[in-house]
Amino acid sequence: MPEIVTVGEALIDLTQTAEPAGPIRRYAAFPGGAPANVAVAAARLGSEAAFIGKVGKDAFGGILKDTLTGDKVDVTGLYEDGSVLTTLAVVSVDAGGERSFAFYRTPGADTQLTPEEAVAALEAYEERPVFLHFGSVSLTTEPARSATLAAARRAGELGVLLSYDPNYRASLWSDLDTALTWMKEPLSLCHVLKLAEEELALLTGTEDLEAGSLALYETYRIPLIVVTMGAGGSFYRLGESTGRVASRPVRVADTNGAGDTFLGALLTRLVLAGGLENLTPKKLEEALDFANRAAALTCTRPGAIPAMPTLDEVLSGEEGAQ
Repeated sequence: MPEIVTVGEALIDLTQTAEPAGPIRRYAAFPGGAPANVAVAAARLGSEAAFIGKVGKDAFGGILKDTLTGDKVDVTGLYEDGSVLTTLAVVSVDAGGERSFAFYRTPGADTQLTPEEAVAALEAYEERPVFLHFGSVSLTTEPARSATLAAARRAGELGVLLSYDPNYRASLWSDLDTALTWMKEPLSLCHVLKLAEEELALLTGTEDLEAGSLALYETYRIPLIVVTMGAGGSFYRLGESTGRVASRPVRVADTNGAGDTFLGALLTRLVLAGGLENLTPKKLEEALDFANRAAALTCTRPGAIPAMPTLDEVLSGEEGAQ
């Protein structure tokens, strides 16, 4: 039975693969979508994982389903809809490996997941998972917004820990105020909050990691807050305790999927640690070090899911660093 369930978007990342040759841009179709990425990362790193979402009955939807099943992700909660197409995210990459996104979803299949479908999929598991994870992309439009929140609230009622990534994609929101309203909506529900530095500033109005994380903790009582800082590693707030864990320097090919790999790795290690109840700063720092290493490996290869490392690869890297 799944230990980590993710709910939200599975889509195709049309990712730039080469420098422009005059007017020609070269793109490759990579399976992606943040919650789907997290599920695959967790599965590759040793957890039993499942995904809840919707794809079209088209070639891209088939690729996504095959990719998830190929990585042993439970897809009993993956719905196929013949009336809409699988969503595309066009990912352009600059010289430093940083990404920009354009989404083709008018509407995309991922946006059509209903509350009834999401809750039914969650309740169908014979045993409750340890974590339910979701992000803010599925909060950008209905009915996926209501589906995501309904699944999160039902999971909370079942005693499942909630993990949330408010991954901000400006092009998917009508305006910043609307984005902030809905990105903040799940904060009072979640137990693990993972966000990038720019998202911390967006939600709190400060770039100071200590002050921003304290504001979120005091306002929403989130037990564990983690801020990813790219090459700078990660910062955490575990209640009143804070700290930083360094990353490993790598040659970056593409940062796409690095944050999702990090989160899948972190949740996997938190499952092994028994959740959050007895989590100490020392145990957390060990989990964050593992997650940093996994994310760094993802950055060395193009794409999101195709770039994600296996458990053996991460462990081999740890041995080589000693």
